Amino acid sequence: MLPEVAAYLEVIDDLRGQVGDLIADLPAEALNWRPLDGEKDHATNSLAVMTSHVAGAEHYWIAEVIGRRPATRIRDEEFVTVADGAASLLEKLRATGAETREVLASLTAADLEETREGWGRTVSVRWCLLHVVDHTALHLGHMQITYQLWQGGRGVDAPRW
Repeated sequence: MLPEVAAYLEVIDDLRGQVGDLIADLPAEALNWRPLDGEKDHATNSLAVMTSHVAGAEHYWIAEVIGRRPATRIRDEEFVTVADGAASLLEKLRATGAETREVLASLTAADLEETREGWGRTVSVRWCLLHVVDHTALHLGHMQITYQLWQGGRGVDAPRW
């Protein structure tokens, strides 16, 4: 694997790992709890929804956009996720990580210089990788606040740098 790609992968794996660590020991009630109820943009998302969305976005940008694999993501389904426990969410994160490693291991230096089509626009492969980092970190922060609210003010030890 190219050193540059390995560096991206290290950060993406770490962020995904923090998501998994945050939800691993939570009951379904905590995973599905929303700080604010409401409709669409007027509601907050549960930890289960955000976990599903983080995995879905990583899959989309890395497997479908960078790796040019067949489109399988159904984004709207991520936002109605209801978990019966952490196991299925952790498996989704694990499978996404394995897929990401597989796609990134196949990248060449020439691939990094290319562009791809994603969300109706042309972006560079490097932009896709940085977007996964940025997007995952953003939602990890949301998840940490949601966790803290669920725990009545007790947060998690973060960041892990």
